[in-house]
Amino acid sequence: MNRNIIWQCTCLIAVLFFMNSCRIDMPQEKESSFETMTVKKSNIEVPVKFSAKMKGQADVTIMPQVSGQLMKIYVSEGQQVRRGQTLFTIDSRNAQHELESARANLQAANANLQAAISQANSAKLEYESNKNLFEKKIVSNYMLESSHNTYKQAQATVSQARAAVSQAQATVNQARVNLGFCTITSPVSGVIGEITVHAGDQVTPMSQLTIVSGNRQMEAEFSVPESIIEELAQSGITQSEASKLIAQIPEVTFIMKNGTEYQHKGRVSSLTGVVNAVTGTLACKATFPNPEGHLYSGIQGTVLLPYSVHDVMVIPQTAVVRLQDKSLVYKVKADSTATAVAVVTTDTGNGKDVIVTDGLNTGDRIVTVGANNVQEGQRVLFPTQAKKEK
Repeated sequence: MNRNIIWQCTCLIAVLFFMNSCRIDMPQEKESSFETMTVKKSNIEVPVKFSAKMKGQADVTIMPQVSGQLMKIYVSEGQQVRRGQTLFTIDSRNAQHELESARANLQAANANLQAAISQANSAKLEYESNKNLFEKKIVSNYMLESSHNTYKQAQATVSQARAAVSQAQATVNQARVNLGFCTITSPVSGVIGEITVHAGDQVTPMSQLTIVSGNRQMEAEFSVPESIIEELAQSGITQSEASKLIAQIPEVTFIMKNGTEYQHKGRVSSLTGVVNAVTGTLACKATFPNPEGHLYSGIQGTVLLPYSVHDVMVIPQTAVVRLQDKSLVYKVKADSTATAVAVVTTDTGNGKDVIVTDGLNTGDRIVTVGANNVQEGQRVLFPTQAKKEK
């Protein structure tokens, strides 16, 4: 029994000795500071959003110039076409008959002219002959005057025949134009819109066949508040100097309805000089290049116009804690503890920052990273880190 007790004591002493010699240190939790910043005022560029509708810069309504039956449609909706490409044909038989009739009338007019010229030449020869004979006192004055009057009438007949030829030629030209109108071609390169007719329909010059959207350059139409234009014109340029004012406006961005950003930037190309009395806005157009044809007439989206805001308090979005209908920011007090303050913010549109319009003052220190984990009265700065920040 005594041996067992002695053995147990010996083992316990050995274990204690071993642990003391190893001196195992258990990990201890270290306190660390939250990331903070000192609030100050700065300038920032904020994109202002405007609802816009896209339109081709050269949208052309296709309407026939002559009446007739629509014989064939050569294109389909949404098809890319080039300038001069055939779109529709109208029954040309009547126009062809009119052209043939006009050509026949022209031939008849030319024949009449040749006959009138021949008669005039004969009348001239007779008059000149009688004039020589009168000088030799062979013929009387009566015969001379009679031949002279005949010659003058023949000249008038020639003039009338020439006018008839000109009129017949004009009729031929008009008939040829009307025949050409039976083939309808595209006046611009672009995209075919909705086709509102079918082959076999009777069409007139009042019938709208389709719209060709010249989509190499597209225009976004939107309205801009007068206050923004005045801000852009602070350099002293007046609204009457439209070209100089437009040149001051930075490039704009078009956002599709699905939220994607169009890859090419646009420029404001026109600005009305008259403010809408009801809305207090000015009509504006921004031109966008469309080399890939991704933009179509009629699509709607949003135009983002960069707008510089000066002397405002900008803080990261990560510093703002959303609590129901409130926005809170944790301000660091003098004792390095945090206290929640309600703030009013405005989105900057860049996805990173917000503008504080109320609730903070310049010089305040706030928690920027980890604000969601801070509790009221919690210490967020520790002596070492606080000293480094100072």
